[in-house]
Amino acid sequence: MKYAVIVEKGESSFGAYVPDLPGCVAVSENRAEVLQIIKEAIEFHIEGLHESGEVVPEPSLSVEYIQVLAA
Repeated sequence: MKYAVIVEKGESSFGAYVPDLPGCVAVSENRAEVLQIIKEAIEFHIEGLHESGEVVPEPSLSVEYIQVLAA
C-alpha cells in the first residue's frame, strides 16, 4: 500500500503524519530520518490494527503540487 505522508518543518525538527491513519505520527531532527521513522510507524500502526481486529483503512489521499507565480 502507498499512503500519503505530510512532512512539516518546525524550528528544530521535522514532523510527519499520515492523514489516512489517524494517530500515526513521527518526529525527528532531519527529513530523511523522519521519513524512515514514519515508514516504520505506518507498518507498526497497521500491525496493531490487524492484531486488534480493526479494519486497515485503504489509502485515499493523493498529493499534487501546482506551480504558481508568486506576487
